[in-house]
Amino acid sequence: MSSLSTELVFLILQFLDEEKFKETVHKLEQESGFFFNMKYFEDEVHNGNWDEVEKCLSGFTKVDDNRYSMKIFFEIRKQKYLEALDKHDLSKAAEILVKDLKVFATFNEDLFKEITQLLTLENFRENEQLSKYGDTKSARAIMLVELKKLIEANPLFRDKLQFPNLRNSRLRTLINQSLNWQHQLCKNPRSNPDIKTLFVDHSCGQPNGARAPSPANNPLLGGLPKAGGFPPLGAHGPFQPTPAPVSAPLAGWMSNPSTVPHPAVSAGAIGLGPSSIPAGLKHPRTPTNPSDYPSGDSDHVSKRPRPMGISDEVSLPINVLPVTFPGHGHSQTFNAPDDLPKAVARTLNQGSSPMSMDFHPVQQTLLLVGTNVGDIALWEIGSRERLICKNFKVWDLNACSMSLQAALVKDPAVSVNRVIWSPDGSLFGVAHSRHIVQIYSYHGGEEVRQHLEIDAHVGGVNDLAFSHPNKQLCVITCGDDKTIKVWDATNGTRQYTFEGHEAPVYSVCPHYKENIQFIFSTAVDGKIKAWLYDNMGSRVDYEAPGQWCTTMAYSADGTRLIVLFHFPTDLSCLVAGYRRLFSCGTSKEGESFIVEWNESEGAVKRTYQGFHKRSLGVVQFDTTKNRYLAAGDDFSIKFWDMDNVQPLTSIDADGGLPASPRIRFNKYGSLLAVSANDNGIKVLANLDGMRLLRTLENLSYDASRTSPKVALLPPLISLVEQNLLNWFNMLTKSSLFDCCFLQPVINPISAATATSAGLADRSTSAVAIAGMNGDARSLGDVKPRITEEPSDESKIWKLTEINEPSQCRSLRLPENLMVTKISRLIFTNSGNAILALASNAIHLLWKWQRSECNANAKATTSVPPQLWQPSSGILMTNDVADANPEEAVPCFALSKNDSYVMSASGGKISLFNMMTFKTMATFMPPPPAATFLAFHPQDNNIIAIGMDDSTIQIYNVRVDEVKSKLKGHSKKITGLAFSHVLNVLVSSGADSQICVWDTDGWEKQTARFLQVPAGRTTTTLSDTRVQFHQDQMHFLVVHETQLAMFETTKLECVKQWVPQQSSAVITHATFSCDSQLVYASFMDATFCVFAAANLRLRCRINPSAYLPASVSSGVHPLVIAAHPSEPNVFALGLSDGGVHAFEPLESENKWGVPPPAENGPSSSMVEPPSVGAPGSEQTQR
Repeated sequence: MSSLSTELVFLILQFLDEEKFKETVHKLEQESGFFFNMKYFEDEVHNGNWDEVEKCLSGFTKVDDNRYSMKIFFEIRKQKYLEALDKHDLSKAAEILVKDLKVFATFNEDLFKEITQLLTLENFRENEQLSKYGDTKSARAIMLVELKKLIEANPLFRDKLQFPNLRNSRLRTLINQSLNWQHQLCKNPRSNPDIKTLFVDHSCGQPNGARAPSPANNPLLGGLPKAGGFPPLGAHGPFQPTPAPVSAPLAGWMSNPSTVPHPAVSAGAIGLGPSSIPAGLKHPRTPTNPSDYPSGDSDHVSKRPRPMGISDEVSLPINVLPVTFPGHGHSQTFNAPDDLPKAVARTLNQGSSPMSMDFHPVQQTLLLVGTNVGDIALWEIGSRERLICKNFKVWDLNACSMSLQAALVKDPAVSVNRVIWSPDGSLFGVAHSRHIVQIYSYHGGEEVRQHLEIDAHVGGVNDLAFSHPNKQLCVITCGDDKTIKVWDATNGTRQYTFEGHEAPVYSVCPHYKENIQFIFSTAVDGKIKAWLYDNMGSRVDYEAPGQWCTTMAYSADGTRLIVLFHFPTDLSCLVAGYRRLFSCGTSKEGESFIVEWNESEGAVKRTYQGFHKRSLGVVQFDTTKNRYLAAGDDFSIKFWDMDNVQPLTSIDADGGLPASPRIRFNKYGSLLAVSANDNGIKVLANLDGMRLLRTLENLSYDASRTSPKVALLPPLISLVEQNLLNWFNMLTKSSLFDCCFLQPVINPISAATATSAGLADRSTSAVAIAGMNGDARSLGDVKPRITEEPSDESKIWKLTEINEPSQCRSLRLPENLMVTKISRLIFTNSGNAILALASNAIHLLWKWQRSECNANAKATTSVPPQLWQPSSGILMTNDVADANPEEAVPCFALSKNDSYVMSASGGKISLFNMMTFKTMATFMPPPPAATFLAFHPQDNNIIAIGMDDSTIQIYNVRVDEVKSKLKGHSKKITGLAFSHVLNVLVSSGADSQICVWDTDGWEKQTARFLQVPAGRTTTTLSDTRVQFHQDQMHFLVVHETQLAMFETTKLECVKQWVPQQSSAVITHATFSCDSQLVYASFMDATFCVFAAANLRLRCRINPSAYLPASVSSGVHPLVIAAHPSEPNVFALGLSDGGVHAFEPLESENKWGVPPPAENGPSSSMVEPPSVGAPGSEQTQR
């Protein structure tokens, strides 16, 4: 069918829809196969009209067309089958199995057998993969999310998911134009012709002449005029069309693409389990409201006539404003989100025009700038101070090639094409427009040293990047000589040269995927190539749209690929999230665009709207927070949500921006650097960014009044505060941390400054926390918060003592008489349940149920939870082999989605289903026995298992294989913790030794023994536990004799708290969920809350506050669990088998008063009494 015939079908579809011929519309959609109506498909799925659902698909694909189609049909038929089983309609289920699902047996016979076995179960949820299947409505919604992703990824649906942008009643308009033309050709045109048929050409008949008959019930010409119809001719001229209503811009006939971010489509093997719910569904964005915009039959249609003879198409060009289509279009509006940096916080004068900018990867307020005259500068945004400014200079001209020397003599002008930091921020690279790449090493503050100068390319060096092929840091460059080169970052030797481009190479993008290292490169002719580190030539050849300069970049976690097209200058890029491919560019004619690509198929998935029609410069592009796109265009910065083609907002940063400003986000998206006119740079900030800069200003003022050489309080606080202290360290050029032993390191920052900055009491940004029970948590909803608290140094701080039950809220959870001692305790990641492992190898699960008193089913002391068991009545009981479970070392680790728990009590390791309590698998029989378990933070299939023979085994659950065995301890392993930032595993043992292991090659990096304080004795096998702080750079060490904070890379003690010799020993300790508090329990049943920033006591809970007098004096806490999202909620597991949950009083909402910051080496601040000090109430008990 020709393109015009295809367009005619679209016009007919629009007309039928406006006339409300709904069934006919859908039949034509399916039969023509030109447009897949996603909105109609969604409705049919929600309604469970499965025959109609498959009929919708039948016009576009069949089951065996490709892997996407196969998975689409499988998911639909699986849902249909499960619904029949849920209704206990076994005959219907059997019919679906034979008629609909058997076709998949040829592709996966084992899966078909497993599906068949569901018929034998009383409840199919007993199957582990289906244990979380909810009700029918929610299951359909979850499946629909997956179906939409599969359809969007399926090449058979390419270009069929978006209806063309047509103006309302386009077919009527064309007919009107035709009738106008016919009327102009009449020999005897009448001023008010009466057209009653379209079956024959119009002609004004002779006076008294015969006229064509009027068809009965003409659907086009009703008694009442409709929007866009054929209005009666007026006195001003023939056939004046009624103006169509102008509605808000929309993507097309179909509903706008979902605003909910979802993972990349997996078109892999079909599976039985339900699709996962994207996190974004829990927090939907601005909902669509179709009623906000008039439809084609709206009463809001303008009735104004136009001048004679002027049609819609003449007065308004086609597609100036896309419009809604009744019954299909869904408008979507957005307010600019608060987390976008929109306020101008800083204005910097660079002195020359910025060409490239990059924020430091760790110190988020350090901005590196390269300019058009070859200068580089390093700015501390917080203080507005330019720390470094260096003019272009060849370090060793004699070592340069003759061609470079000749070029510099002929024209000494040199520009910076690219500046970029290495991944850890210790190096930065500068690519110049003449041959040269210069690598500097950065040592904090103003200390920058020359590291490498490489005469890299003939002509300009257009881009550079850092990479780690074979665990070796390398520099990758590309240039005008059409080559890509890889250099050793240590000594500058060339390792690889890649040739194959036919034009200058414009950008490089190194990455790795599934242990395969590769490089993308792009050239100015629009060619995209991919290379492995083997000198075997290009593996991929693609064409970039526009055939112009293109920049590519992967996100930090390697799951989203951004492609940026532009000419002819540098473009920064950073993105994180699931695998999606974008491109941004400006053509030679000034036409700019951003599109999203289907990476696997190489087709455009969606095109973002909102650019100026003819850009006056090159559009610059960047991304942030897995969610937003930003571009500099039309003297402003424009923002898009990645899942919506319409722009979110546009800001001009108070004016003064060039036509296409360069932009760059910092790592967390709180700051945005924008190039400005007159050699300026504007830094925009969101609320978090403003707080950060404000705190830096305060810190800078106080730092100016302190000694230039001091030892600082270790930043055992949020990532924001980490940056503050790093910055302060640069000012003083001192070591950031000092090792301490019995006495804490003194913080020179005044108490007023520390308190006003909120260093001791704030939430931190979201990072994973490795718990002492072996769980890994992601606190995605916890945002940085800086609290403003008044400070008065004249006041004497007083420790808060809690002696009575009325002074706090506590609850003893329902008991199980079979349990005598709680050995391990943890809150589930959802925060609405507590899981315990008792010394007799039995697991207990308490769940808070939704009720009138607890609408959110949250863990609270106000409502008792239910000691939960599945209907089968079984218990989760560990294998104990021949060991005595009371003497074994129990351990467990909970999966991130709370779906299963891995546990051991001296016997085999067991994997339990948390819904059914059934044992899914057992492995690793003793000896040796497992003593500690920890999930890898990036891969739940990888588990670090500490053993009682002092080894650590890295085990892959999926393939049932020990990948590596780590040896370094001399006694059993008692603690394991991962840092996903440093890519290390920290282990601790009963030998009081701490080891740090590299998680890439599982090699030991460093180790040291924990020093026992003088005068203290320990048991032979005293446990040492470790847990990472939320900054992932420091960790807490818990030993019966002390609490200590360590810096990981140097393995240095930066803070320590030691109880007095006469006091009880520490039994357990853990961070609060935000790492601002440390909870610690003691053998005498006392419980203490410390400020994590300085390990000073905030609050002490004495046993009389929660243990009745009738309880034996030997009862004490053995383990602590911190709530995953409420920093002041925790639970204790006791030696008598009880579990207590605690909260502060509602009137106080936190534990005790934060202790003041230390005031310098000469401070005479009174140290609070240690736990168990003579004379304290708890020692008399």
